[in-house]
Amino acid sequence: MPRTPRWPARRWLGRASFAVVGAALIVTAGRLRASDHQDTPEVELNPRMDINDLYAFPGSSSDRIALVLTTSSPIAGQNASFDPNVLYQFKIDNTGDAIEDLVIQVTFDNGDATSQRFTVRGPVAPAETGTRSTLVTSGTSISGVVGSTAGTPTGVQAFAGLRADPFVIDLEQFFNILPDRRPSTGSLSTPTTATATAFRNPGVDFTRPFNALAIVVELPKSMLQSSTDANARFGLWATTSR
Repeated sequence: MPRTPRWPARRWLGRASFAVVGAALIVTAGRLRASDHQDTPEVELNPRMDINDLYAFPGSSSDRIALVLTTSSPIAGQNASFDPNVLYQFKIDNTGDAIEDLVIQVTFDNGDATSQRFTVRGPVAPAETGTRSTLVTSGTSISGVVGSTAGTPTGVQAFAGLRADPFVIDLEQFFNILPDRRPSTGSLSTPTTATATAFRNPGVDFTRPFNALAIVVELPKSMLQSSTDANARFGLWATTSR
């Protein structure tokens, strides 16, 4: 089946409150890492709300960082669009109190898989913190068409669209090990073998043929830090809100 490259080479909703319904987490201080796929019945039924993974890695130069949020995996084929009713956010804590000091907010219009437009706002101070989110109206924003890159190579640059799911797991065997996590519908809802206690050897990359919807934002690290110190750190997590 068609599969997109791993990563790119590089609706307006008005002012309203959104309730947070899902989250993934990475924290640079303390080395906490997490992956989150279809963890509740609600996101199983609403895959565009489900955060699969959150990544942070060096950008195109030493002073830049790339942030990546993936959702909706596994997707077969090329026709998929983001939910225009969901607010996707990167949240940044640069003071060490586990409360977001900055947000990068991403929204989408009602277009289809080839014409949908995205808008990236921030990084900017949030209008409110915690479990509820408000669409920000201050700061700068950039817009583009899904499947293409928007912004500037020296400032904020963003991409949104289909990319090959980078997560590696033998999902069939995972559900044999933990059958209570098995989805309620689809091919994975039915056990393929008896209950297992370990992954298969050799390993199986079940997600290899599939795509995910990805939001990629690359920007100068200085835009996220509260200090110019070379050892300055910040926490990063992502949420979806409706």
